[in-house]
Amino acid sequence: MSETAHSDVLTRFMRYVRIDTTSSDEHADRVPSTDKQFDLARVLADELTELGCEGVHVTDNAYVIAHVPASAGAEERPALGLIAHLDTTEVVSGTNVNPHIVHYEGGPLVCGEGAEGPVSIAPDKLPALDTLVGEDLVVTDGTTLLGADDKAGVAEIMALVARLAAHPELAHPRLGICFCPDEEIGHGAELLDIEGFGCTYAYTVDGGPVGELEWECFNAAEATVRFRGYSIHPGDAKDKMVNAGNLFARFHALLPEHARPEHTEGYEGFIHLEGVSATCEHATARYIVRDHDAAKFDAKIALIERAAAFVNAELGSDRVTVEIKQQYRNMAEIVADYPELIELAKEAFTAAGVEPHVLPIRGGTDGAQLSFRGLPCPNLSTGGYCCHGVNEFIPVSSLEKMVDVLEALVARFA
Repeated sequence: MSETAHSDVLTRFMRYVRIDTTSSDEHADRVPSTDKQFDLARVLADELTELGCEGVHVTDNAYVIAHVPASAGAEERPALGLIAHLDTTEVVSGTNVNPHIVHYEGGPLVCGEGAEGPVSIAPDKLPALDTLVGEDLVVTDGTTLLGADDKAGVAEIMALVARLAAHPELAHPRLGICFCPDEEIGHGAELLDIEGFGCTYAYTVDGGPVGELEWECFNAAEATVRFRGYSIHPGDAKDKMVNAGNLFARFHALLPEHARPEHTEGYEGFIHLEGVSATCEHATARYIVRDHDAAKFDAKIALIERAAAFVNAELGSDRVTVEIKQQYRNMAEIVADYPELIELAKEAFTAAGVEPHVLPIRGGTDGAQLSFRGLPCPNLSTGGYCCHGVNEFIPVSSLEKMVDVLEALVARFA
């Protein structure tokens, strides 16, 4: 594709992904966790102001807030929120993102070169590629993630706002626009002033392949397990040394292998070891626990606590401790009471020529926090694939189609 062929949403997307907004779990005690998230926030605020939005501002915590006035005749309709997040995951580098477009003709999708050669993904790993033959795909250069999670959602919302500004006759209620920091590390919309935002309902635009519609997510918690060893010179260690690394290995072996994410799908939950650091004297392991079913979720947490208790009983002393941090709950508990939000979204997909697919989210979304805080908020697709990795890509047609979906959606709320 040539530069002259770029649509508004594609142009915005290619510009936004080049702005590094990686969040940092190490600095999760502050919001935003990285100051560079303000870089994109300020760009978006300037663009929203140029598009005639009201009340545009960036908060001290890097939330971008704006409102689009209702179209004529829809002034009394309930306001609708559209939400996406600024940050990208720190799991893969988001620095110096270099997007480009490839025309996919089948076989392995090669996006670029990495340290060990071509970076590619084949249909046997991603069968959906077989449905994308002939499409133009935005890909990385093989050294970073792309950032479609969630700059695709940001670009699609921004392109909708631009379309409404250019065509004021398009029906829509008052719209609240919010771009949040730190979604990838669990903060997301927690500091959004919902009363000030002034919306009755909202949608996040933070899903996967075009057509996905999600109103169920995991219940989620983080488990930090600490192991206290006793270090002594190995030559004098008999019956004295307690190696914290070995304690971790013993503990981890007690957790069921079938409950690891690489063996689960659909509504199956998991216990995932995110990282471990260990010396002889101290070890710390960080797990995330996920399940759609609240009872099974509680059982997984109890299993972690029982494993720690078992190791302590073997040792005859309390050298293993578990700290559980609740993160978010399954938003289905709330959104189930608002079936019209799902039906209107399905209608919008269909009106835009997209078949809707209602799926459970195998992850989290700002909509979970917002729903439990009083703002019912299902999640819509962005069109992206393979997020959080160097193979991340998004079809150009999906970016463009999602703007049509959003236009059809806001019209239904008018």
